[in-house]
Amino acid sequence: MNTEFRVEVASWLTQLGIDSQPTDGVATSVLIFACLLIAGIGYYITHRFVVHGLNAVIRRSSVTWDDIFMRFNVLERLALLVPVVLLDVFIPIVLTSHEFASVIIDRLLSSLLVVFIIRAIYSALNAGDEIADVNHVNRRLPVKSFVQLTKLFLFFIGLVVVFSILADQSPIYFFSGLGVATGFMMLVFRDTILGFVAGIQLAANRMVSKGDWIQMDKYAADGAVEDVTLTTVKVRNWDNTITMIPAYALVSDAFKNWRGMSESGGRRIKRSVNIDVNSIKFLTDEERIRLGKVNYLKEYLPQIFSEISAANANISDIDMKVNGRHLTNIGTFRAYLQEYLRRHDKIHKDMTLMVRQLAPTTEGLPIELYIFTNDIRWTYYEGIQADIFDHVFAVLPEFGLRAFQTPTGNDIRSIKQYCEQQ
Repeated sequence: MNTEFRVEVASWLTQLGIDSQPTDGVATSVLIFACLLIAGIGYYITHRFVVHGLNAVIRRSSVTWDDIFMRFNVLERLALLVPVVLLDVFIPIVLTSHEFASVIIDRLLSSLLVVFIIRAIYSALNAGDEIADVNHVNRRLPVKSFVQLTKLFLFFIGLVVVFSILADQSPIYFFSGLGVATGFMMLVFRDTILGFVAGIQLAANRMVSKGDWIQMDKYAADGAVEDVTLTTVKVRNWDNTITMIPAYALVSDAFKNWRGMSESGGRRIKRSVNIDVNSIKFLTDEERIRLGKVNYLKEYLPQIFSEISAANANISDIDMKVNGRHLTNIGTFRAYLQEYLRRHDKIHKDMTLMVRQLAPTTEGLPIELYIFTNDIRWTYYEGIQADIFDHVFAVLPEFGLRAFQTPTGNDIRSIKQYCEQQ
């Protein structure tokens, strides 16, 4: 049918007085131009009516994911397939008598079709990554790493397919040749391959996700993860500096991920106040009665006093403090702190809440608060912690206790002045 059509065009040109020798070439050129025109019209119709029509529908829709696909030009790149397909169908027919040119153009168009398909898939993958980012899926799954891995896989597949089309060989032929180049690639691209493998491990095991707070002293990294790729992890430190960590370093070296703290909803306070051991003593009856008026001790003191009285019932010379059990100001202080923290509205009640005494040091007796706040935001957490310890230091004198403080220059001068006055 194509030959008859070309013959009719050639006859028409001959009637116009054109020589028979160039008629065949001119007719072929006219047919090629006609194919290009058909391809252009096909692209115009697809882009003008189909793509623009769908974009208009997308703009009116209430969902946002389709707007992201439109922004990444997914439909526009799909529309580019139409003229390539039309040319790939018609050009070989037009060039039937030009076998060599027909084969070359057919292979080029087929290769171009593969490239355009992969570009369209790339746009769709980028749109999917953006959708995952908008919906905060990247905080749970490393979508970007999977997208990059898919792109890399598609790139190599597309490269092999294009070479197989151009060389008129089976793709298996090129895949079999990859084994020969493996040793060379391992030598030249060692760091890249290590990063690539580590990136897959990070992604598959969810070791690091976007938004995580990580700490890695080796790279001076202490901040939030902004981006996770197959080869690097981008961290914005709390001082707004940027640290780029190789992916393989996160697999081979130790680092701290604070994601567990964020997901649990509680942030730990683990801080001590050092008590001057010279201020520790037994409570007198007057002090016990006075502290019994403290709201947080109204249940504790009568109960513990009853227990102590029962334990001391059969002990003689109970007035000597070394005999039997007696209330101390430090023990009562610990009980007060325990109840104070238990009733504090900013302390997480479902997590560990403990006031404990640590081993004494040259800086006094540490009383440690081991608790979790129910607000994990940094500024709020610091405010809660400061308020608690403001209160702790302020109530120490009520129990006859003093915080330990290493003597400063003023203290030494005061001692010297006192000695001189004596």
